[in-house]
Amino acid sequence: MISGKNIIGSKMSANGEKTYKTFNPIANQENEWIFNEATTAEINEAVALAHEAFKVYKDISGAKKAEFLNAIASEIETLGDELIHTYCLESGLPEGRARGERGRTMGQLKAFANLLKEGSWVEAVIEKAQPTREPMPKADIRKMLFPLGPVVVFGASNFPLAFSTAGGDTASALAAGCPVIVKSHPMHAATGELVASAIIKAAVKTGMPNGVFSNLNSSGVEVGQQLVQHPKVKAVGFTGSYNGGMALYQLANERKEHIPVFAEMGSINPVIALPSALRESGDMWATKYAASITLGTGQFCTNPGLVLGLEGEDLNSFALKLSEEILKLQPAAMLHPNIHSKYMEGKEVLSTQNGVEVLADHKDAVNANTAGPTILRVKGNEFLRNHILHQEVFGPFSVVVSCEDAVQMEEILNQLEGQLTGTVLGETEDLKTYGGIVDALQEKVGRILFNGVPTGVEVCSSMVHGGPFPASTDPRFTSVGTSSIKRWVRPVSFQDWPNKFLPQALQDDNPLNIVRLEEGTYCK
Repeated sequence: MISGKNIIGSKMSANGEKTYKTFNPIANQENEWIFNEATTAEINEAVALAHEAFKVYKDISGAKKAEFLNAIASEIETLGDELIHTYCLESGLPEGRARGERGRTMGQLKAFANLLKEGSWVEAVIEKAQPTREPMPKADIRKMLFPLGPVVVFGASNFPLAFSTAGGDTASALAAGCPVIVKSHPMHAATGELVASAIIKAAVKTGMPNGVFSNLNSSGVEVGQQLVQHPKVKAVGFTGSYNGGMALYQLANERKEHIPVFAEMGSINPVIALPSALRESGDMWATKYAASITLGTGQFCTNPGLVLGLEGEDLNSFALKLSEEILKLQPAAMLHPNIHSKYMEGKEVLSTQNGVEVLADHKDAVNANTAGPTILRVKGNEFLRNHILHQEVFGPFSVVVSCEDAVQMEEILNQLEGQLTGTVLGETEDLKTYGGIVDALQEKVGRILFNGVPTGVEVCSSMVHGGPFPASTDPRFTSVGTSSIKRWVRPVSFQDWPNKFLPQALQDDNPLNIVRLEEGTYCK
């Protein structure tokens, strides 16, 4: 296993001459840790080790892999307050968020461990031979899922734990039987190093092959580019910006052997505020959405950045109450000066478009890197005309659109790009009354909510965190929940294979005691 550094606080053991530091956005100064850029030699070594590890790791039993994942969770917990303190110094996020995210990270690992222990996730299918079938005999054909090979995971800026070094991409890829090479996010490299040390300890304790996990540091794009282009890398996981995700996707498709890039790239997450919801509970929803828009300083990919309503007094009252409530909330620091700068630029661009009214813009003096929330309002015809208003502004920001009628609201939804989430606020009977709007919204999203807020993604088997392009590069998959394991596998059929040489999941006596589809019927 390769990790870019041995002990937090000392100079990294990597050989690269270029160094960098992480940044404390609250103190507005660099942290003390020094990190070296990974060299081409180290990249090649990490991939070579992962390639060799795959030959062994793919055949390790689900029970042993589960032991590995549970051990990672245990080692992360053992890091204790040092991990929490480091997380806060590098992200500017509060201790409560750090502890909650650590719990989610450990929970994801344990969920995949349970999935492996049960074992049916491999989707074993058995159709036995029919040698006397007319007019032609049928062969014995059996199918199951197999891991792709070494996976490169890019850490996310806004989730230093749950979507980074040991986050959902890493946990699901390791569960699938794929060695993982993490390209650590430069904004929280020290946090990443601590977590990497936990993964490596767990790998050693549970007897995993050398190279099953590596962690590489870099402040630029070169390391990531080399990893994606390496011929022994078989898949990529990414959570971040549209530009970053598409750059990796294009690199992967320029290879001689194309590989999948599963990129989750952001969203404005439209909210349909129907008249019944605003008439009966407008103030309540305004308060809830003020909190949702500012949660984590708006740095969630599920942040509700667009609210669509029918013009009238109810929508007007809601918009004013939303603006009033959001200005009551204390502005907080963003993750990094660069993210803060992009937020300020983005909200300035949208705020100055024709026909846009600024309802709320926090003008009080704030500390460095602190983002004041912003609420804009615009009429539906102007929103349709100006696609700049459809852009995501990453931060505590949302646009309220006043639609002339339900027809225009549906037209707006049809013009939107793919989204991670969509929400309907209203009464149960509205789902039929506004069926066209609901259908249009469902076509655009991976998760559709009724009377809720989109921030907060439950880690469970039924969760979809993905959506039509450009929310993600492949809408058939999720990056959250146990179903995310499907990104790192491919189906293989065995035809007329001797029973004792079949994988255990496909053998006649079902030694793993898993659920299988046999002759069209699910059974054990």
